[in-house]
Amino acid sequence: MEKPHPTREEALALLKEFNESQSLINHALAVEAVMRHLARKHGEDEEAWGIVGLVHDLDYERYPEEHCRKTEQILRERGWPEAYIRAVVSHGWGLCTEVEPRSLLEKSLYAVDELTGLVTACVLVRPSKSIAELTVKSVLKKWKQKTFAAGANREVIEKGAGMLGTELSDLIAEVIAGMSEAAPRIGLG
Repeated sequence: MEKPHPTREEALALLKEFNESQSLINHALAVEAVMRHLARKHGEDEEAWGIVGLVHDLDYERYPEEHCRKTEQILRERGWPEAYIRAVVSHGWGLCTEVEPRSLLEKSLYAVDELTGLVTACVLVRPSKSIAELTVKSVLKKWKQKTFAAGANREVIEKGAGMLGTELSDLIAEVIAGMSEAAPRIGLG
């Protein structure tokens, strides 16, 4: 039985049930903040977008070899809406799933997931450790250094920006703006 719109509290509790790593929880909170920001920008359902962002890596700490597939199973067992499940699974497109992002929500999640990691790394190497001073220009400078935040898949980020029909610099600006709204909660204040 599919449940109605899960609440943010339910999503956060689920995230914490499967994740103990503060860095993974902070990543989920960062993606949530960016997804909420983008939902407002596009006149979409901010709550749904935020919740999908919050649980997108639900399985990553415990089941890295089953990433996305295990989250699909967990959410399905708990009666989550099919649209949420599909969105979460689609963020692993071409890496660990064959579910291609189609909706604006799915494309947005695909585009910003890896980029939030790169932006976080850019903030953490700054003396202030604050996102308030981070510029698009400084992120683009670090972008060119392939060894910097090497785990942030630049190919996925570029493909995501292309799916959204947006320039990389504009996507970076949106990610910085969204993460700035949650800076104290994600340790980048």
